[in-house]
Amino acid sequence: MRLGVLDIGSNTVHLLLVDAYPGARPVPFASHKRPLSLVAYLDEHGAITPEGQDELLDFVHEAAQFAINHQSEDLLAFCTSAIRESANGEEVLARIMAETGVKLTELTGEQEAGMTYYAVRRWFGWSSDSLLNLDMGGGSFELALGRDEFPTVAHSVPLGAGRLTRRWLEADPPSIKDVKALRAHVREVLAEPVAEMRQFGKPTLVTGTSKTFRSLARITGAAPSAEGPYVKRVLRAESLKVWTNRLTAMNWAERAELPGVSAIRAPQLLAGAIVALEAMDALKVKSLRICPWALREGLMLRRFDHVLFDSTVPLSSSVGVGEVALGRSSVMSVAPGSNIL
Repeated sequence: MRLGVLDIGSNTVHLLLVDAYPGARPVPFASHKRPLSLVAYLDEHGAITPEGQDELLDFVHEAAQFAINHQSEDLLAFCTSAIRESANGEEVLARIMAETGVKLTELTGEQEAGMTYYAVRRWFGWSSDSLLNLDMGGGSFELALGRDEFPTVAHSVPLGAGRLTRRWLEADPPSIKDVKALRAHVREVLAEPVAEMRQFGKPTLVTGTSKTFRSLARITGAAPSAEGPYVKRVLRAESLKVWTNRLTAMNWAERAELPGVSAIRAPQLLAGAIVALEAMDALKVKSLRICPWALREGLMLRRFDHVLFDSTVPLSSSVGVGEVALGRSSVMSVAPGSNIL
């Protein structure tokens, strides 16, 4: 089965096609993406401008055709905080549906945290026992904790690296005063969710997901992405503290020269480092593991679970389930309210 996942994020719009069947590891087949910071297209009322909508529509058209050209049998299309928090998000979603035929599911912050946690649980397995995952996007920061496949508690807070950079760290490089003010703001926002999570005791495993966490791990010494997803990558609070101070003194161009840091994400790397460090300090986390799976993979795995349990093949006949013809031949999208989440 070839499944497509269309992710409308705060920094990038991305279509990923994978080949898999229920119970199998999703194997990437093809990818189509474009840097698109939707928040850069917000007007003074917080609405996505016509220009921003046109850019988004252009990509969704491309993505839908890309999926068809590569014989995708199913398409999950979703959006996160970039559209969720815009003043005209519902209008934008309706326009996309009307003009492209693609229905974008608007995930809540809690769903985003839960599906990311679900992917991390699948990656590390039950041996991780109590699991805490931290996930950083451009608009929001998610925390999820639990012992089962889905978290016991999950929070989404407005501490995305892009959002904070635009509001607090516009200068290049930023002033020490602005950095201190941002640190205080982050601590204040994290206080309530951290207090709740600490009631559950120390987790067995702490993980980090997202491009920002991968970049922070890379500049502090983790293996490059070229070495593949199965290499153990760790982000240590002690090293992160040193690098947060270094990033404060760097301008955007200098950050872009660091390993694993792209030019589009270089401006927001410091804000990401501050949030990561403050969260790790508040939660008393000395180090965390980088997980290569995140929200997209969580949605894929959940979709395959539904295919498996809705299949006419009895669960007792699970050997060789990959040979079962799934009988899906058209590109489709997930409707709002679907129980896939």
